[in-house]
Parts: sequence; structure tokens; C-alpha cells
Amino acid sequence: MSDERPWGGHRVNHGEPGIQVKRIEIKPGLRFSLQKHSKRSEKWIVISGAGKATVGEKEMSATKGSFFEIPCDQVHRMQNTGKEPLVFIEVQFGDYLGEDDIVRLADDFGRS
Repeated sequence: MSDERPWGGHRVNHGEPGIQVKRIEIKPGLRFSLQKHSKRSEKWIVISGAGKATVGEKEMSATKGSFFEIPCDQVHRMQNTGKEPLVFIEVQFGDYLGEDDIVRLADDFGRS
């Protein structure tokens, strides 16, 4: 992983203006922040592991092949509920793709 986080990490696989593709890995039993972005939308596809995706008010099972769309300003989170790493590809679309566009609403690691 090129960018380590308390819950796992991610690596940028591709980037160009308006599009960024990341490989994200979440450690067993952990999840990333409940968050939203005002300047980008995201699409996720799970490639291995088992988890739970939160998109808006919905919680959905996340297994190999699951696909999720996250519009701009939509609250979202991914959680690993399995015993192996949960790995998914995230494709970001927007005029601005910086990490400072994250608005954390809840975080298990005390980040704001």
C-alpha cells in the first residue's frame, strides 16, 4: 500500500484530470470513516473479501463482484466483516479529487 491508514490503506493505480482509480484494502474487523465528498462521485467494485457498504441510509452486503455508486454529497462507508482483507477498486469522478474533500461524520480513529 502506498498510503497507509489506521484501517488499511490505498494505492492510486491511475490518475488523470477528472478521474482517479484506487485499490483500497481494509483490514479484518475495521472500517473507514462515515464520510461524504462535495466535489466528487465514486464507484466501487469489490474484488475480494466480505464486508458491509453503507450508502446513504442503506447498508448492503459487499462481496466479490458487488458494485456501489456513491453520488456527490452522499454519506458512505465500507466495513470489513470478514477474516481476510476486503479489497475493492474505487473510481473517482469530479473536478477536484483531493483528499481534503473528505468530510468525516464519524470515525473510529478520532480523526476529524
